[in-house]
Amino acid sequence: MRLATLNTSDGDRVVGVTGDGDETQFVDLSSTDSSIPRSLKALLEQSDGLSRAATAMSAATTAGAFVNGRLRAPIVSPGKVICIGLNYRDHAIESGAEIPTEPVCFSKFSQTIIGPDDAIQLPRVSEQVDYEAELVVVIGRAGKHIAEADALSHVAGYMNGHDVSARDWQAGRPGGQWLLGKTPDSFAPTGPWLVTADEVADPHNLGIVLRLNGETMQDSTTAQLIFTINQLIAHLSQLITLQPGDVIFTGTPPGVGAARKPPVFLKPGDTAEVEIEGLGTLRNPVEAE
Repeated sequence: MRLATLNTSDGDRVVGVTGDGDETQFVDLSSTDSSIPRSLKALLEQSDGLSRAATAMSAATTAGAFVNGRLRAPIVSPGKVICIGLNYRDHAIESGAEIPTEPVCFSKFSQTIIGPDDAIQLPRVSEQVDYEAELVVVIGRAGKHIAEADALSHVAGYMNGHDVSARDWQAGRPGGQWLLGKTPDSFAPTGPWLVTADEVADPHNLGIVLRLNGETMQDSTTAQLIFTINQLIAHLSQLITLQPGDVIFTGTPPGVGAARKPPVFLKPGDTAEVEIEGLGTLRNPVEAE
């Protein structure tokens, strides 16, 4: 099942998604179940939320209850935006870095989150803004001290993500400013929708591509992940209680702009696309702040 947040004439609402490309339609779940919340995060907080959404989607699709609007980020305001650095073996090799022995973790603020077709805003004070395609995990069941063997049962689903990074702040400032380099407004596009975990046979074997102005810049597979999703959830939950609607960016493959010779950084007028096998395509224009 694919679920999205759609901004309609009646405000935001959770919708189902059917079809592809020009045939894509948004199913009005609330037309057959008025108790479906307007927020996907709120839906995930209900223990039976996904099952009720599936029932509503079946009924509403049969009834032809479709709605129009503008896609927003699936989780508009996550409680936590957790990111993993240097988690693709081929990217570590590209960067000349040692393979990490445990996950490298950092976070972004929730206002970094934007949705499909929203503009990535280039800060006035940065000249080296880079792209990073990522698989994003969405937590569906709360937990702490989660065992690796149980970790995937806490996952609601997956979506495309783009970990935009201001390299001249992340690494070029005194001491390295990871926080400021990673958390400018608009630096975490996600979407176009959430694909529930039951629809993803193996999240560790998905093709992942980033295109910049139509040119493929990153092309790899999640089979290159150094730390699996199970390992990441177990590692993080040693210290942090994971909650429904929390999102985890799992790392980026090789081909980032900073590693190219000469480097390639985002500029106004660019269009970045993140495509992950089975999850759709996340497209965002780039503009000056």
